[in-house]
Amino acid sequence: MSEVKKIATRESYGNALVELGKEHDDVVVLDADLAAATKTGMFKKAFPERHIDCGIAECNMMGVAAGIAATGKVPFASSFAMFAAGRAFEQVRNSIGYPKLNVKIGATHASISVGEDGATHQCNEDIALMRTIPGMVVLNPSDDIEAKAAVKVAYEHVGPVYMRFGRAAVPVINDHPDYKFEIGKAITLREGTDVTIIATGLTVSESLAAAEKLEADGISAEVINMHTIKPLDEEAVIKAAAKTGKIVTAEEHSVIGGLGSAVCDVVAEKAPAKVLKIGVNDVYGESGPAAELIKKYGLDSDSIYEKVKAFVK
Repeated sequence: MSEVKKIATRESYGNALVELGKEHDDVVVLDADLAAATKTGMFKKAFPERHIDCGIAECNMMGVAAGIAATGKVPFASSFAMFAAGRAFEQVRNSIGYPKLNVKIGATHASISVGEDGATHQCNEDIALMRTIPGMVVLNPSDDIEAKAAVKVAYEHVGPVYMRFGRAAVPVINDHPDYKFEIGKAITLREGTDVTIIATGLTVSESLAAAEKLEADGISAEVINMHTIKPLDEEAVIKAAAKTGKIVTAEEHSVIGGLGSAVCDVVAEKAPAKVLKIGVNDVYGESGPAAELIKKYGLDSDSIYEKVKAFVK
């Protein structure tokens, strides 16, 4: 059996920006002294005149991005999720969101898989923060192919977009000719009748692996890739609730305010069903190898398998 190809979505972000820069001369990339880590250094090498290093001043960077967007260009403001969504929240809210400016935010190094950078850098709250900003689109791609597609679609969308990318390499799962990325349209990766797992980002591949294990136990698990957290594909949630009656959400993010909360909002109002939220359980992260942390915090395929199995039984 051939080895599964793995690529970090932050690498995909850098590669996608270069391709976008070749096609569109209105693309400008900003970074906050982290171009090597966020991979915007690839764009800087190809288009140095369209790359701006704003230094360790993320709040100012968002203001600069807002100004550039006001001139008609399309800025991609890039930094770690902790800084892009956390430190610069007010500027994103007031300088980008409020005037509805066409700024794209590329947030890398999100959540537990940041690993050795530790609790201060493992942002488990960014999706929750960005969801609350009116008009903000929130994208959380699951692999290399989806991440590149997300960058392209973000450029085409008029208005603010928050894109979430990871540090750790993840399996490529969308490598097929009929793959299509649409904002607000979930993708059913596996059909099932007993339970629906709605996953996003890193946990999508883990959920697919968990579904394989569940099948061996006679449990038919549907797996849905919810790459867009906002606007959420409510139709997919309602359909899943009616189909299986049991929904499990899986995300590398706090169980408060992220995918699980968004799904529960829909279920409570429009499609009553039992819901189990798998994510970071209202705790901080810690320093350690990414794979070990993913397992410790219950986000790996074995943990998802055990939790879903108990939930269904």
